[in-house]
Amino acid sequence: MANEHNEQAQDIQNEQQAEQTQAEGVEQANELSVEDLQAHITQLEESLKLEKARTANAVYEAQKSVERIQRESEKHKDTVLEKFAKELLDSVDNLERAIQAAGAEETPVLEGVKLTLKSLLITLEKFGVVEADTQNGFNADLHQAVGIDPNAKANEIGTVLQKGYTLNGRLLRPAMVMVGQ
Repeated sequence: MANEHNEQAQDIQNEQQAEQTQAEGVEQANELSVEDLQAHITQLEESLKLEKARTANAVYEAQKSVERIQRESEKHKDTVLEKFAKELLDSVDNLERAIQAAGAEETPVLEGVKLTLKSLLITLEKFGVVEADTQNGFNADLHQAVGIDPNAKANEIGTVLQKGYTLNGRLLRPAMVMVGQ
């Protein structure tokens, strides 16, 4: 019985030592885990900063891409409009020639041609195509001199052989003119 009692006392003592060792281990583990957690938090904060910077850079790049695509789209639209308008100018020229060839006699056909020309010019104006000015003297940016008109004053336009047109302020087709000396 004394033996049993000694064994129980040793078991209790061993259990207390194990609990004390375990408690010390838990304290060390708590100390290590707090330090580990703080290091992990610091690492996560740095990672978050890096990801925020990457996200901001990606958003910036996306915005720049959208702006570039919009600029290219506008440029393409202007190019297509310019080509289309140039093709329509041939029809304007042909209608004007038909009106000149008809002479002074007013016929229903001539009236229809004039209305068609007027409608076409109004439509072209809606899209920024306007006739180049030939009233205010020769301008090399808007006119192409193809000959000399002996009846015109120096640097003045005498005869307009073919009208010129601009598209939104840019030269679409120069006016072919004869200029005085």
